[in-house]
Amino acid sequence: MDEQEPLQVIELRISYRYATAHPWVIQAVGGFLSAYFMEYPGFRVQRYMEELESGTHLWICEIPPNMKVLRLLKRLKEDIPPCLTQQIATDPPARPRYLIDCPE
Repeated sequence: MDEQEPLQVIELRISYRYATAHPWVIQAVGGFLSAYFMEYPGFRVQRYMEELESGTHLWICEIPPNMKVLRLLKRLKEDIPPCLTQQIATDPPARPRYLIDCPE
């Protein structure tokens, strides 16, 4: 990877509703992201937290500029129960946010 290319920071969120329906998913996503780190140079998890107000679980990740987040989400969906994934609208310069939630 070129040292001059800036890394992009994204947020990957799991809704309280989905986490409550499938409690083991939090650990599974953490493991998946750790494995993704080993597979793709430049990808890394900066921080994991649970937002107490909303119950949302959140991973802040650095990704290389050429990495496709939708590909990461597609692969993740193969390892977890059926879910709905969507990008949450944000105003620039806010980082992109992706939400995993229960299907409607």
